[in-house]
Amino acid sequence: MREESQEKIAQLQEIVAESDNIVFFGGAGVSTESGIPDFRSVDGLYNQKYKYPPEVMVSHSFFRQHTDEFFEFYKNKMIALDAKPNAAHKKLAQLEQEGKVRAVITQNIDGLHYAAGSKEVLELHGSVHRNYCEQCGKFYPVEYIVESEGVPRCECGGIVKPDVVLYEEGLDYETMQKAVQYIKDAEVLIIGGTSLAVYPAAGFIDYFHGKHLVVINMDRTTKDVHADLLIREKIGEVFEQL
Repeated sequence: MREESQEKIAQLQEIVAESDNIVFFGGAGVSTESGIPDFRSVDGLYNQKYKYPPEVMVSHSFFRQHTDEFFEFYKNKMIALDAKPNAAHKKLAQLEQEGKVRAVITQNIDGLHYAAGSKEVLELHGSVHRNYCEQCGKFYPVEYIVESEGVPRCECGGIVKPDVVLYEEGLDYETMQKAVQYIKDAEVLIIGGTSLAVYPAAGFIDYFHGKHLVVINMDRTTKDVHADLLIREKIGEVFEQL
């Protein structure tokens, strides 16, 4: 790791040491180090060849019109049950236990923050671990989806739909409100592993008026110019040193 990055990590250590009101806002880059592909990276899903573009295949209308193909793609590409929390997930959980991190706001659907032990996790785009029958509301674990042949169905006959926000669907209002409130109240906001390209989630950052805005991301983001501290390194490697 470059000397400049090491100096910045030392600054981040100071910021974390001095605050007990930190909010973390993360995206796909937090999970890529656990082996989960990012939609937008060079080897991510956008650059793989499918009959339809990935963003079409995980849209609400595709789910309705091509349910078989939706589940085939979803099971193959959106669920990664072998993935384990990495250094970033673990450190955030530890910082929460120490009373420093108030909340983790994530755009990821893999459930790895919970798996690492974080308690206050706001999953803006839902989770693969929650699945509900559209007809009767019965809950099903992710294993039920994985083990189903074709379209997973409830014992009542209804389709079991993953509780993830598909393209064309709105975010959960209550989760959004909570996320915005945490960001508004935060003293330190750490943005990690996200290009801030997905709205409305990325727009939540505008509600931050606290003391330190920290951005940790390999690529440029729209908030780089506003950051007090900008670290262009892998998020797991940065958090390993906190």
